[in-house]
Amino acid sequence: MPNLSTILAGTGEFVHFAGRSLAAALGSFLRPTLLPRQVHAVLVGALPLGLAAGIALGAVVWMHTHAMLARTGTAEYLPTILAVSVLLELAPIGAGLIVAARTGSQLGAELGAMRITEQIDALEMLGISTMRELIGPRVLACMIGVPLLHVFIATLALLSGFAAESLVGHSNWLAYQSACLKELDAREVLAAGLKTIVFGFLIGTSGCYRGLKVEGGTEGVGQAATSAVVLSCLLVLAADVGLVGVIRIVV
Repeated sequence: MPNLSTILAGTGEFVHFAGRSLAAALGSFLRPTLLPRQVHAVLVGALPLGLAAGIALGAVVWMHTHAMLARTGTAEYLPTILAVSVLLELAPIGAGLIVAARTGSQLGAELGAMRITEQIDALEMLGISTMRELIGPRVLACMIGVPLLHVFIATLALLSGFAAESLVGHSNWLAYQSACLKELDAREVLAAGLKTIVFGFLIGTSGCYRGLKVEGGTEGVGQAATSAVVLSCLLVLAADVGLVGVIRIVV
């Protein structure tokens, strides 16, 4: 078991790495030619999971909520509850965890393989910044990809909720849309969307950090991928709790 000093040293090292990653990610805006391939890697692989998650979230929330509200005679509030739960929490955290599971492991394995094959050492010997060329574009791609996946999941969830509502013949699109927007605060919806940028930053940073810290051979690459997923998911969940508290105070 690691002692307290080891934990604090590791935490400090990660925070320092995160600060450098953020600077490198922001710098990648000035070199947009490096971004498309990385954003494509984040989004395309996550879309099938996003599709399944969006449809399932809308349908499952509708079924649970409809059964409860039907017993109390307040079923007309169902679209409002669905929209609030999906847009403010389920879609953002769902997008974050999907990208953490898929892209976090990919980054850990990819950079870990580059580390053990000494490709990263070769770049550094040539005077090429690993942070600028490898880390920055990947972190920025995650910061772009998670919000886009969030929008995709939220849209599908609301549409699948409407499909379920239509099957029982209780609503049309205009009434459903009006009920969804009834209690939504634009500032809260925007804040919920913006926190996915933080999720993307944490995922990209965690995956890259664990990949660069790999030790050993192919077994170490597998361990780096696994630890990247664990660290990414933990940070996303912790950040969600903290950010929701901040949003409650500020908004």
